[in-house]
Amino acid sequence: MALSGAEMLVRVSASLPDKTGKSLDEWVAEVRKSGTDPLDQRAVRQWLKSEHGLTKPQQEAVAIAAAKDAGWAEPTADDHLAAQYAGPQQSLKPIYEALVAAATELGDDVAVEVRATFVAVNRKRQFAAVQPATGSRIDLGLRFVDPPADERLKPAKAPGQSTHKVGLTAVEQVDDGIKALLRQAYEQN
Repeated sequence: MALSGAEMLVRVSASLPDKTGKSLDEWVAEVRKSGTDPLDQRAVRQWLKSEHGLTKPQQEAVAIAAAKDAGWAEPTADDHLAAQYAGPQQSLKPIYEALVAAATELGDDVAVEVRATFVAVNRKRQFAAVQPATGSRIDLGLRFVDPPADERLKPAKAPGQSTHKVGLTAVEQVDDGIKALLRQAYEQN
């Protein structure tokens, strides 16, 4: 089974002394001494790569720990969802809620995971993703092994692991046809 992002960070952090000669706390102290802004993740990662040759997973573990040490709080799922449906996208929230409700009715094995810019809907693997695309449209991404013939489906590489997507502008569009597409993606994954 694949590790979650948090589990991977724990594993990478634990391996730092053996692989780099310094513990996570020692790396955080190095970031502090470097003068690099610990809240600037990109700058910290670049410094860790260019000055110390750390791998991407090591850079991520140290950069996140340094940012937390400097007072940064990791956004929660609720924070991400609020940001996705703020401002002009606020009117799209009922469409999101209808899509998630339809997806979770497909089976007890459906898991909804809020990410920074979209919501993944998983079974054994991701079969759908919901993302506000504009101020007036949500994209429902679907992952198909064998895509059904449906004129609303457009080839896609996002959101998430989608192979196809459908743009929705009203909650009424979450109809039996959309629910059937969700079911087919669920069954294929």
